[in-house]
Amino acid sequence: MRSFGFLGAIALISLSLVGSAPQAAAAHPTMDIAASNWQFTPAKITVPLGESATLRLTSTGGVHSIKSDELGIPDTVITPGKFVTVTFTPKKAGTYKLNCATFCGPGHADMVLVVEVK
Repeated sequence: MRSFGFLGAIALISLSLVGSAPQAAAAHPTMDIAASNWQFTPAKITVPLGESATLRLTSTGGVHSIKSDELGIPDTVITPGKFVTVTFTPKKAGTYKLNCATFCGPGHADMVLVVEVK
């Protein structure tokens, strides 16, 4: 049997513990959402009830915005080529429909981000 000495044994034990340690889930999930004329991509997201979630928003065409009093999302303007983040903690399970809050043309009424809270 090979001898590693005291420090070598400690290093070997440390490596084996690090390799077997479970990976923790992200405490605050971040979701990238792109707004373009008359759609959000993705159009539907799922967030955990009672846990902070962060939306990282950008626009690929036009100026848009979202807001939800129920979810605690303030009026957030989304502009082309820039990222804006909003963090919220949903208090009630359900399905929430966030319409674009800035008029963006003929398809504006159909521009919806669905947030499912589980």
